[in-house]
Amino acid sequence: MKISFHGAAQNVTGSCHLVECAGKRLLIDCGLYQGSRELEEDNADDFGFDPREIDFLLLTHAHLDHCGRIPLLANRGFQGQIVTTSASRELSRLVMLDSAGLQEEEARYLNRRAQKRGKNTPPIEPLYTTLDALNALDFMDGTAAYGKPIRLAGGIGATFIDAGHILGSACIVLDLTENGKRRRLLFSGDLGMEERPILRDPDTPPAVDGVIMETTYGNRQHKELQPSVEEFYEAINQTVKRGGNVIIPSFALERAQEVLFYLHAGKQQGILSESLQIFLDSPMAISATKIFQRHPECYDEETAELFRTGNDPFEFPGVHFTRETAESMAINRINGGAVIIAGSGMCTGGRVRHHLKHNIGRASSSIVFVGFAAQGTLARHIVDGAETVKIFGDEYQVRARVHTIGGFSAHAGQRKLLQWHGQAQNPEVTFLVHGEKESMETFGELLDKTEVVLPEMHQAFDL
Repeated sequence: MKISFHGAAQNVTGSCHLVECAGKRLLIDCGLYQGSRELEEDNADDFGFDPREIDFLLLTHAHLDHCGRIPLLANRGFQGQIVTTSASRELSRLVMLDSAGLQEEEARYLNRRAQKRGKNTPPIEPLYTTLDALNALDFMDGTAAYGKPIRLAGGIGATFIDAGHILGSACIVLDLTENGKRRRLLFSGDLGMEERPILRDPDTPPAVDGVIMETTYGNRQHKELQPSVEEFYEAINQTVKRGGNVIIPSFALERAQEVLFYLHAGKQQGILSESLQIFLDSPMAISATKIFQRHPECYDEETAELFRTGNDPFEFPGVHFTRETAESMAINRINGGAVIIAGSGMCTGGRVRHHLKHNIGRASSSIVFVGFAAQGTLARHIVDGAETVKIFGDEYQVRARVHTIGGFSAHAGQRKLLQWHGQAQNPEVTFLVHGEKESMETFGELLDKTEVVLPEMHQAFDL
């Protein structure tokens, strides 16, 4: 019985953990590295295991840093079964196909550029293709339901419990038996916050022998939610008053829908103007919103009641869903009074960079960050106060007002992480993953009734 770590090891992205038991090999997640160029290059490296030998992949949720290398896994010979929730299957299909399209687009761009410069080099291949993503979906089973044990093989069972992070997200409990020895492991995936809109709170975990736990915010607390919402409304109203636009770089899954939820509430409560024009300028976020509308089994009671009464918090007067490129380009002719929600949340790609290009140099406009920005990303440079940034190869002065509103995070803060770990009733060992090293070390010092391990890349441990 063994566990090894092949991603998110002393790093925030690329989650991928391998469990070996009873002659079977199980992956928990297979995510993409995001951030610096060095991390992006790591995506093409060997996994640290043979994909052809993997029997099962259990997917905690559909964020790219948890599912984004599954198409590459399929490309390199994976033939096993992928198990996840119904909502995660739908969302991960969207995420993987979008990622494949971006990989192909990037390869075409680099090859065209090399050709123009007269470089006689081999053509650059995408990390994976749309066909790879479609092939991966053939292996995906979306039948996991919260709280219902699944027998994967002799000596191996899994139970998905609600993580409250994004639609369909789960923590995974593995019950393992080998040579008469039993071990129960708990994988946190990404944990959500309590008392947030749209989704239910995270489930209480059972007592376990070992925990594999995210530490994205292991060293700090988030701002309180209500002051964050008030700050969000104030940033919008002040920007509109100055005659500028509000640019909200947003992740397509959960964050875009949460932002829409609060914009809807702000209009209903008269805090925001009824005439405020809101643009969801992300084909992926639009599709994700449609998927949200199809999965009421994940809603909390407040959101379920809104839908029951025909008061959709995602589509309401003043909201425009812009799928087409021409529609997106037309938004940049609006000089003021628009709220523009666009991906990506870390400004590493997508349409948000075009909107930043047109607004970042305008003192009347605002950039409102409502999510995590990893080291090395354009978002992090802006958040850290860079006076100039490079967008599409050109340098731009940062004159727009920058707001960082931490209370919207879909990740649990330090207090909730500690509470959740305590509910697992003093596990023998806790592996800390999915966090910057400083965050892991700070959080680990707070755990005094368990052995704390910060695994390194490809490091293996006997259970």
